[in-house]
Amino acid sequence: MRDPYAIEADLKKTTLAYARAWHHVDASERVLGKLAERIALVLMGKHKPVYDPSVDCGDYVVVTNARSIKVTGKKEEQLLYRKHTMFPGGLKETPYKVMKEKRPEEIIRHAVSGMLPKNKLRDRRLERLKVFSGHRMGIVGGNILRTFEDGTLPENFNVHEPQTSKTLKALREKQEQQKA
Repeated sequence: MRDPYAIEADLKKTTLAYARAWHHVDASERVLGKLAERIALVLMGKHKPVYDPSVDCGDYVVVTNARSIKVTGKKEEQLLYRKHTMFPGGLKETPYKVMKEKRPEEIIRHAVSGMLPKNKLRDRRLERLKVFSGHRMGIVGGNILRTFEDGTLPENFNVHEPQTSKTLKALREKQEQQKA
């Protein structure tokens, strides 16, 4: 018979694996497709050891600076976003440049939606994606535990201070100055 304390330790590890962490991504000067692919993997939970396609075990993702995202090739001139009102003649087409000015959050949300599997979990996964056009993310920043660059917590991490891409850069610069 197995030791009951070992079973309890295994349950705690499994519980931690299913816990949802908050990841921060700074989208400035990043390529849209590569970024959307990485975000979709985290939303699905493929980075976790307990991944199962039928279980929603992914994490939250907060994207900032959506306004400064990049696309490759001629997509900036050719890409069109379409939606239909379901009335006759209700097809609305919005070019990429107009969408980038008016609603840059929708560009990333649309790209990530296309990368996720087309099943019943898709909407639930997209609800965990928070996209902001600038560097401010408001109260959501207090939940962030990891950034995409290194995946670790900052040394001076404080839950009560909102974390933005600018504050994370300032923390890194302070750490580099202290090392020098």
